Amino acid sequence: MFFDVTTIPGWVLELCQWMLAIAIILSAYRVVRGPSFLDRVVALDLLAALTMAQCVLLTLVSGFIPYLDIAMAIALISFIATVAFVRYIEHRDV
Repeated sequence: MFFDVTTIPGWVLELCQWMLAIAIILSAYRVVRGPSFLDRVVALDLLAALTMAQCVLLTLVSGFIPYLDIAMAIALISFIATVAFVRYIEHRDV
């Protein structure tokens, strides 16, 4: 690793997990209650980014490196889904 994870205080990691959990809940609320289709797409993209951040944070907490592979897979799927939504919106208006 590039730095020693043990130098990060435990309360900082726990605070980050709580902040990510709150952001995930708020983003999921926007997915369900979004006033428009575009708001829901942006909220889904944010939800994927927050999930990736949670995977990276879990890697720091547990030291289980395959969480980074999961984060990369989520990033790839999120990118493809966002491009697909944009293409759908582009062709829906025609």
